[in-house]
Amino acid sequence: MTTTSALNSHEDTLVLPPIPSSDDVSTDPEVWDVIVVGGGVAGSALAYAQAQDGRRVLLLERDLSQPDRIVGELLQPGGYLMLKRLGLESCVDGIDSIKVYGYALFKGGNQAVVRYPIEGYSADVAGRSFHHGRFIQKLRGAAASCPSVTVRQGLVKKLVNDKGGEWQEGEVVTGVVYRHLPAAASGAGGGPQPPLDRSARAHLTIVCDGMYSNLRKHLSTPKIVHPSFFVGLLLRKCTLPVPNHGHVILAKPSPILFYPISSSEVRCLVDVPGEKLPSDLPAYLRATVAPQLPEELRGPFLEALEHPEAIRSMQNKLLPAAPLHQPGALLLGDAFNMRHPLTGGGMTVALSDCSLLADMLRPLPSLGDAMATAQRTADFYTRRKPLSATINTLANALYKVFSFTGDAAQEEMRQACFDYLALGGICSAGPISLLSGLNPRPSVLVQHFFMVALFGVGRLLLPRPSLRGLYMSAALLAVACRIIFPIILAEGVRAVFFPSLAPKPVVTVTPGGTVKRSTSLGVMAS
Repeated sequence: MTTTSALNSHEDTLVLPPIPSSDDVSTDPEVWDVIVVGGGVAGSALAYAQAQDGRRVLLLERDLSQPDRIVGELLQPGGYLMLKRLGLESCVDGIDSIKVYGYALFKGGNQAVVRYPIEGYSADVAGRSFHHGRFIQKLRGAAASCPSVTVRQGLVKKLVNDKGGEWQEGEVVTGVVYRHLPAAASGAGGGPQPPLDRSARAHLTIVCDGMYSNLRKHLSTPKIVHPSFFVGLLLRKCTLPVPNHGHVILAKPSPILFYPISSSEVRCLVDVPGEKLPSDLPAYLRATVAPQLPEELRGPFLEALEHPEAIRSMQNKLLPAAPLHQPGALLLGDAFNMRHPLTGGGMTVALSDCSLLADMLRPLPSLGDAMATAQRTADFYTRRKPLSATINTLANALYKVFSFTGDAAQEEMRQACFDYLALGGICSAGPISLLSGLNPRPSVLVQHFFMVALFGVGRLLLPRPSLRGLYMSAALLAVACRIIFPIILAEGVRAVFFPSLAPKPVVTVTPGGTVKRSTSLGVMAS
């Protein structure tokens, strides 16, 4: 039997070294152009982008060693295009990443393959799957290579105002207080230097400290929902039925994912609905999940269960973007906006936001004009909506459609979705172009969602209508409306479909440094 150490041996050979922390504060400017809180996907990419535009950037990250997560391992083609636009495409090289060309769907013994519509793009454009931590280290390394970026290991404790005190609502954010965590510096006695609380000032502070953000509450009105858990396994000696594709099994009670994350490893993610995991997780996986897997995947899955200590879990979170626009500060990444990770759209949204924000700030010769910068960041919250809302809505809607509830109409919708995608042509190209981030248009999303529903209705009413068919058709349409409309409302109808009509915050700063907002607009509606 393979030992646990042997199981980890391949992974250990590709653990990238920690990014060096710049612990010498003597050369720090009095005021940075940008402080970025968090060195994940959004934070590292944005720090790099701002450095390319000539800004002095302080990137603060509490742990510069390679992270280890079971999500954030699949970058959609649209996300790869954003990576290229930022000049960071080399970050998927040298980490044993895999090109991904589409998805294989499985339901009830049937299989459908849908491919990304990447014809017409350069040969390198495809999805990419990889170990999340390796990708993060490459992004951090790219940021650290810029002379105008200072990467420092530190834990941000609070935002500060222009007087250096703790920031309060109604004040301009002018920086942060952080606990400096020197990685290798020595104190006077020769031992490790103790952590120190330091302050840093900046014209713009961008918070990207991830899904567990402790600053989120200051810059948004978060309403987090926990629909399920992902339980992760790492499979070796596993040959996927369709190479270089993600695999989605429409199981009961919810979907199961398989995709390659290196040349010799396959990630399995089992969605477990609810706010608690089963008390005996290995038994649940053996009894409930394994029998529903295709035969080619069942053996490697059961073999991975022989090492229960390797079973990992993460609670999934849904967080609609609901920003409180604070001059001098901005939210990005999972700290700001999360959707169900079923479709792997999170990194695409984050990289798109970074690219858009960099484009919007680039015309400003300096970020020192608080009101000019605040106007740009206010516009950013609106202009990001069509793409982010399309990916968010698709992810959350697909999760609901693909989940089994026991309701007959819901199952009709679930089967209709599978069969619709299996038709190929425009029926698969349209939805997969949305999922891939290559065609992020909300109108196309709504069109295809209701085409799936009408496809299901047509099957129920043909060749001739029956009372049951009429009843189930009405019930199926009701299910479709119950799924899609609350998600769109949470994103904001005007912001999604008519962004130019969406309200923006009107902000003025008094001579005393306090902020006044227009009472007619208040906080920007999503």
